[in-house]
Amino acid sequence: MSRPRERIVSTSMLLFHKQGYNRTGINQIIEDAKVSKASFYQHFKSKDDLCIEFLNKRYDYWVSELEKFISEAKTIEEKILNSFDFLIYMNKKEDFRGCSFLNLLSEIPAEQVEIHNALRYHKNKLRDFFNEEIEDEHTASHIYLLFESSILTSQLYRSNELIETSKTVIKKILNSSH
Repeated sequence: MSRPRERIVSTSMLLFHKQGYNRTGINQIIEDAKVSKASFYQHFKSKDDLCIEFLNKRYDYWVSELEKFISEAKTIEEKILNSFDFLIYMNKKEDFRGCSFLNLLSEIPAEQVEIHNALRYHKNKLRDFFNEEIEDEHTASHIYLLFESSILTSQLYRSNELIETSKTVIKKILNSSH
């Protein structure tokens, strides 16, 4: 059997992702992870600390999956378009659950600064991906916004239609910027 900290983290990964942050209580995590309350607090001083651990683990998982998905791309355009195909793949895999980070953002009040900082940190790393791949800063920002809005709209409509539309727009943007 895995160690208590690992069980707490993996349980919270499932519950936060499935139910959301606010609908998941510490007692449910403790019960589902089969740990004592003392053990929980030995590893995490609060639910917010656990949330930050969740965000870090979720980001690492998501980026490693994205990197595998785009690793075969030969050109920048292919890499960017594959990243949008990755969204379609994740929608199928996770039944249009959307972005854990944006879902959490809608649940967390601004006063929970540490969580907001963690959300921004990881979203900035995603922005950096587009900035590193695309030389023009405005084009990179535009494509990043299409990427984020593709995640949101596909979750809202439970459809990949606007991801496909974004890919068409990206081809035009990238071809006109050369």
